[in-house]
Amino acid sequence: MQRLSHLSTIIADVGDMFTFIAPFTAVPLIVAILFSEWDMILPMTAVPVTFFLLGTVLRTLPRTDRGVRLSMAMCSVALFWLSSAMVSGIPFMFGLHMGFTDALFEGMAGWTGTAFSMIRSLDTAPHTLLFWRSYMQWIGGIGIIAFMIALASSSGLFSSRLFRTEGRDEPLMPSVIATVRAIWKIYGMLTFFAISLILFTGLSLWESVNLALSAISSGGFTLHEGGILYYDNTMLQIILIPIMIAGALPFKLYYNIVQNRRWSFFGDEQVKLFFLFTGIGIAVLTYDLVFFGNLEILPAFNQGVFMTVSTLTTTGFQNVNLHSWASVTLLFLTLLTFIGGASGSTAGGIKLNRVALALRALLWWFRRLFVSGKVLQPFKIEGRVIPRATAELEASKNMLIIILSVVTIFIATLAVLQFHITTYSITDIVFEVVSAFSTCGTSTGYVSPDMPIISKWIFIGVMFLGRLEVIPVVMLLIALFRGPD
Repeated sequence: MQRLSHLSTIIADVGDMFTFIAPFTAVPLIVAILFSEWDMILPMTAVPVTFFLLGTVLRTLPRTDRGVRLSMAMCSVALFWLSSAMVSGIPFMFGLHMGFTDALFEGMAGWTGTAFSMIRSLDTAPHTLLFWRSYMQWIGGIGIIAFMIALASSSGLFSSRLFRTEGRDEPLMPSVIATVRAIWKIYGMLTFFAISLILFTGLSLWESVNLALSAISSGGFTLHEGGILYYDNTMLQIILIPIMIAGALPFKLYYNIVQNRRWSFFGDEQVKLFFLFTGIGIAVLTYDLVFFGNLEILPAFNQGVFMTVSTLTTTGFQNVNLHSWASVTLLFLTLLTFIGGASGSTAGGIKLNRVALALRALLWWFRRLFVSGKVLQPFKIEGRVIPRATAELEASKNMLIIILSVVTIFIATLAVLQFHITTYSITDIVFEVVSAFSTCGTSTGYVSPDMPIISKWIFIGVMFLGRLEVIPVVMLLIALFRGPD
């Protein structure tokens, strides 16, 4: 009975989310009207209508009177994300006659901000669906976070701990409502600046809007089969680099600049790490492309800069065919993709703050091994001493997520290789799986509409797990099959 009560509350909260988001998913209908794609009206209308009807029904379910647990909040987030991907695939099924699996894959790639796609011909696809892909990535990047925060303020879906920075005790922003408004303001301004910058490269407004939505959300969807290479525009590639970086940096920096007029941009540990890894990545990739790829220094540097930024920010744009790269170079790119961008950004990966905390915890543990048990070794973050019990708990939770991420990638890679005999190397498959888990989407070519259906379902699951950092999905499975203790 208790399990049913908790499930009812979780589903009712998802109904609130559906009702809230329904009007926003009607925006692509404007594109259908502008381009006179009347045959896309009904398929596209199905999305907001489905969200609204489901939300209206689900939110009437009874809710528990007990305080909302963090585990229940995680379950609601996971269920909402999975359901949104399913509903968002409807236009692809009726507009492009895609099968359910391919349509779900496209919806999951959109909501998770992954550049993989199952559409066979982007150049002939309706404008409405092309915009819907970009728009999904935009609202899935940071907009969906704002939606969930807004709902939390009225339904108590999340505990206040979720709105605190990693490893800190003070709130990130003054209040939940202020957080929502600040996120929308910042996200809107960054998107506007991105569109303006891309317009300077000579692209049309249509192309600029779609690329800006994908770039600032660390999504990576493009409008053409050739991706970024289709444009053959060096200036565009240069302009996209700062846009991708802007989406992958912690949004609390922009909040401090906009609200508090504090310009301590490089005072954040994640920013320092980001640019450190970027510098290392550019140096290693340029070296490898010169000595292993036999490229001239300038072309190698251009590819190294763009691909380092694209993978570390988990955006997924490509200006080169990765299948031609040496295995060692691809493995290094895999590491960058796995790390990803900053916490509190639109980027995927395990996040820079987890890497920093893991390294700090390892050093702390090793120092304690070589001193007397009576000697206290302080655990410090940003100059503050963290109590030992808190430090051990947070470090353990951090390592748990990293370990679960590695295990997920390992199992998914084995599953793909087990069920599909392919000419692609193990290095290629590992890279593709990591790219999916980190919601990046850079590809050596394995992920395509022609890959086996079992591989498609594996990648759908990996994208889902990776975007939510595994734990919420695990909590959802526990709630479905076991229930709360």
